[in-house]
Amino acid sequence: LRITPPHVAYLKISEGCDRLCTFCAIPQMRGKHASKPIEEIVSEARQLVASGTRELILVAQDTTYYGTDLYGEPRLTELLKQLDVVDGLDWIRLMYFYPMYIDDTLIDTISSAEKILPYIDMPLQHINDDLLRRMARRVPRRETEALIDKLRDRIPGLTLRTTLITGFPGETDSQFEELADFVRRRRFERLGVFTYSYEDSTPSARLAGQLSETIKRDRRDELMRIQQEIAFAWSAAQIGRQQD
Repeated sequence: LRITPPHVAYLKISEGCDRLCTFCAIPQMRGKHASKPIEEIVSEARQLVASGTRELILVAQDTTYYGTDLYGEPRLTELLKQLDVVDGLDWIRLMYFYPMYIDDTLIDTISSAEKILPYIDMPLQHINDDLLRRMARRVPRRETEALIDKLRDRIPGLTLRTTLITGFPGETDSQFEELADFVRRRRFERLGVFTYSYEDSTPSARLAGQLSETIKRDRRDELMRIQQEIAFAWSAAQIGRQQD
């Protein structure tokens, strides 16, 4: 059953998450990562296309980890190659790329595919190394920056989307300014910001340095003001262009 218009559909490729980010309750709610077999996903894609779908949006709690539980290694590249040849499908959009397991083969597959849009949603949450460690994110700033450079360089016309968290426990003024400067310099085409949400059952609820809701909101609003200028400039640059 779908709640979307017929021309677009979400295609879930796995459920659950093995990441233990300290702010996140999803593993408690959804359980451990469990992938659908490739054959089942491709069959579902064909059924959706037969019912009128032109764009498939691939979703999971951890898309780049796809297949590790079934096949012993990530298999997103193989899945994408099979979806790219589904007859009658126009576009494939990629969501929820955790910034691990994104290797050269996967990047080349996205870049060269006929139907995969040059659009990646890659939630980063923060860029300061101390906060990333407190979040248990496992990918430090240096690796994140290198990955962004590689994606921009090898996927022509890439639209990169991310989400960030403001007001994580212990976030200092200087750490927030580091994040704000990162947003200014990296100029994401799409960016959203969440304020840190206190959840009793998560490890971050026990961390020292819990911040006020006012500080969280003020920092969120500041990032969104920075991003609004970037988004408006990007949109203005599209004037006069024709896109399919």
